[in-house]
Amino acid sequence: MILLILIIILALSFDLINGFHDTANAIATVVSTKALTLKRAIIMAAFMNFLGAVISTGVAETIAKDIVDLDKISNGSIVMIAALIAAILWNLLTWYLGIPSSSSHALIGSLAGAAYASVGIHAIKLKGFVKVVSSLIISPLLALTVGFLMFTLIKILFKKANAVKANKGFRKVQVLTAALQAFSHGTNDAQKSMGIITMALVSYGYQTEMTIPHWVQLLCALAMTVGTSIGGWRIIKTVGTQIMKLKPVNAVAADLSSVLIIQIATRFGLPVSTTHVVSCSIMGVGASYRVKGVNWSTARKMVSAWFTTIPITFIISAVICAVLNLIL
Repeated sequence: MILLILIIILALSFDLINGFHDTANAIATVVSTKALTLKRAIIMAAFMNFLGAVISTGVAETIAKDIVDLDKISNGSIVMIAALIAAILWNLLTWYLGIPSSSSHALIGSLAGAAYASVGIHAIKLKGFVKVVSSLIISPLLALTVGFLMFTLIKILFKKANAVKANKGFRKVQVLTAALQAFSHGTNDAQKSMGIITMALVSYGYQTEMTIPHWVQLLCALAMTVGTSIGGWRIIKTVGTQIMKLKPVNAVAADLSSVLIIQIATRFGLPVSTTHVVSCSIMGVGASYRVKGVNWSTARKMVSAWFTTIPITFIISAVICAVLNLIL
């Protein structure tokens, strides 16, 4: 019972950290263009995150069912504790450094690493793991492409519009697209901790199926909301100002592109990195607007985090799991 409570506390802590780590996904564009003040943007994002988190469980079930095989792991508690600690440590480190890394990558890599250290490769459901990792890799590439096409379409549709009037109009629309962005974040990112808690409940025999209890859904939604309300200015600054100089029209195109990608992934129960989807949408819009206007050095740092998060968290989690197995 003590270990189960610890897993729940760690999972909720991960969700809370994920909230302030990834606040930038929803509000970086709307803050950088001054469509909303930081305080109002955070309040809006917190509410929409909560709303998104309580209406969807598909991604949570994927995390619970498709990454590791609990039937082959005798010490499932240690695996989940090690995975959550590793993912939390990585999120805190990248938040402190202002690097928009992926909480999804961190948790998937950590789960796989802990399971591997505990039992071996056969504890990882390779088909599900490959499917999830593929979605994490492909979604930012799609976001880059859709962002480019979305802004190209907007340029065609509004080529005769007065630039000043158009930007005023897009600044109003941007509040709506940022709200949709926050809602999408809730439907996908808040799900991961729900999956971990459900795994723990099944492991301890409190339920027999990997279905997400309503109380788990509500707790994780609240944790994500509290985290979002804290904000995450370091990453907001990186995403909102250091990829490209955003105007309202650019921001609307980027928001619409990332919302489209995240909602499609959520529809199929696939976890994606909202951080990388949003960042790549901005890059795609920037490339369509003016290639030299994109800060490609910042983009390279993000791509590095994109490729290194899973292997690094895999190793960290495996080490933590090995240590915990020796101690406990």
